[in-house]
Amino acid sequence: MTKDLKERPDTSILLSGQAGQGIQTIQKLLMHALRKEGYHVFATKEVMSRIRGGVNKTQLRVGAETVNCPCSDVDIFVPLTAETTKHLDQRLTDETLIVGEKETFDHERMVDIPFVKIAEEAGNKLYANSAATGFLAGIFAIQNTALEEAIREHFSEKSEEVVAGNIDAAHKGYDLVKEKNVKLPKSAPQPPHSESELLINGGQAVALGALAGNCNVTCSYPMSPSTAVLTNMAEYSQTADVLVEQTEDEIAAINMALGVWYAGGRALVTTSGGGFSLMCEGLSLAGMIETPLVLHLAQRPGPATGLPTRTEQGDLNLALYGGHGEFPRILLAPGDLDEGFQLTQKAFTLADKYQVPVIILTDQYFIDSFYNTPMFDLENVKNQSYVVGSDNDYKRFALTDSGISPRSIPGKGTGLVNVDSDEHDEKGYITEDLAETRPQMNHKRTVLKASAVQEEVQPPTYIGPSDASYIIVGWGSTKKILLEAVERIGRSDLAVLHFSQVYPLPSNLDDYLGDDANIITAEQNSSGQFTKLLEQHTGKTVGNKILKSNGLPFFSDELANELNTLLKEEE
Repeated sequence: MTKDLKERPDTSILLSGQAGQGIQTIQKLLMHALRKEGYHVFATKEVMSRIRGGVNKTQLRVGAETVNCPCSDVDIFVPLTAETTKHLDQRLTDETLIVGEKETFDHERMVDIPFVKIAEEAGNKLYANSAATGFLAGIFAIQNTALEEAIREHFSEKSEEVVAGNIDAAHKGYDLVKEKNVKLPKSAPQPPHSESELLINGGQAVALGALAGNCNVTCSYPMSPSTAVLTNMAEYSQTADVLVEQTEDEIAAINMALGVWYAGGRALVTTSGGGFSLMCEGLSLAGMIETPLVLHLAQRPGPATGLPTRTEQGDLNLALYGGHGEFPRILLAPGDLDEGFQLTQKAFTLADKYQVPVIILTDQYFIDSFYNTPMFDLENVKNQSYVVGSDNDYKRFALTDSGISPRSIPGKGTGLVNVDSDEHDEKGYITEDLAETRPQMNHKRTVLKASAVQEEVQPPTYIGPSDASYIIVGWGSTKKILLEAVERIGRSDLAVLHFSQVYPLPSNLDDYLGDDANIITAEQNSSGQFTKLLEQHTGKTVGNKILKSNGLPFFSDELANELNTLLKEEE
């Protein structure tokens, strides 16, 4: 850690192992045991794109106060494989406590803990993950009841023999902390009083938000990292009134969703960059027939297959400009789990009200990261249907001052609900009247409706002094990382401006950016896609950009160091 930064009060744990070795099991067991004890927990993973082999990593941060973003600092390192990576080596310091089996990972400072031997003594070498979990739980002096509850919950579908064996292995690992006199290089945080909070990840937040938005159909083709939302919706369909359909491809998924909305349902499509590309024709169809659509785009590094299990904010331009022809859209990019829930819920109302596609932009880091979050506020959850009845004179695409035509559905009245992908008149019949109808319809769809959408733009969040000399601007999943980075720098002249709606942008952006403040943007892509959008809308020139596109998220201390250096150069 750089001396210029405030000390981090939490404990950072890094688990490393091959696919199939069970580091995700250790993460889940430890995460839930710590939560039961009253700790705040953050967990995120880094996975190689292969079935087996390579090096996968999981980071947990454990604190007495809220922790909700990754850092590069490592206090405890638990390697389950001899393999390592260059960027992992760079994160270990002389103060890092390294624990594991010396036969597996030979290091001069290794504290040798025989996880496999412990597991075999408990009845099966497969219990090694529980032994490792118990050892880590012992470092934090977690009560045995919390540890046992976590194991019983995780292995609830296994036999009592398996559950008992895992508990025994965990206890044996726990006891080794005292036997080996293992201590952290700094004091472990003490848990606060237990609070009623959720411990979920971004995939769950988006799925729960969809249910809160009265989504009753989810149709998608699996594509990492968006599949987490699809699988969560499938799980929730066991108790909620929602149909989940895995279609044969992405084209079928978006067309099925358009059919659902046409019939009066509320459909969610979830995909990633490559799948979204295949959906662009369907997206344009939504624009032409003016149907609502909610589409979740979980970003990952491209082009093409790219790094399919890594993270990046590289698809803003794709979401903004995807599809042929001109039609308005709304792009939402939640910055935390609460916004993941609230904005997904809101997306269904916005789509219904304005009859436009609403795209929710997340990324692998957001979707796969867990942390404590307060119970979602349901007071603001208001679902309103804008579907109207029809009569014999019904005009699906009636010209209106707002550009929004009355939307009916088949069977709700006596009128014909006629839609067509070709240019059409007010009743939905194909036309090639270039002198009058085409200009009127195009103006209605683009200019008038875009003006209506502009009236309900969500403003950005400004955190910091009103007269800040420097403003760091971010969007989407970087919100919590930006906030922690700025907090660790501790400057009184630095503020954060975060956008959870990235299009359309507020018309009064200058009110947030100020006249004299130096603007710095931070994005997880290589070209500064949002920076260019910001400059286009404001006419301002962004002085400095902090960009990262190697497939890893920003680490809070990494960003703080880079930002701190940049600010000193500016002074």
